[in-house]
Amino acid sequence: MLTREEFIFTIGYDGPAAVVDNHGRRKFGRLSTRELVEKGLFRAAFSSAVYAQDTTEQRSVAEAYYKMQGRSPADISDGDVTAMGKLFGTFLVDVKRSI
Repeated sequence: MLTREEFIFTIGYDGPAAVVDNHGRRKFGRLSTRELVEKGLFRAAFSSAVYAQDTTEQRSVAEAYYKMQGRSPADISDGDVTAMGKLFGTFLVDVKRSI
């Protein structure tokens, strides 16, 4: 399994290996989900929440993302949170190595 830092900065897959943005990983990999949101790194923040398998964190990232677009947090549904995963292409995959 990939480390958290590798997972949140995975930009794609090459066969059985994850392709990782090492610059982003080194610069921002140790930040918490909330800190990633504050820096505007929504994809990395949502990936962090997915890696933690924390639906509360996923919802808070979605709320911050949609708030930036002018939507009220009360208007955000579970479908919107699921849509974030599709938007960012973030889902858990059992990958053994990164490049």
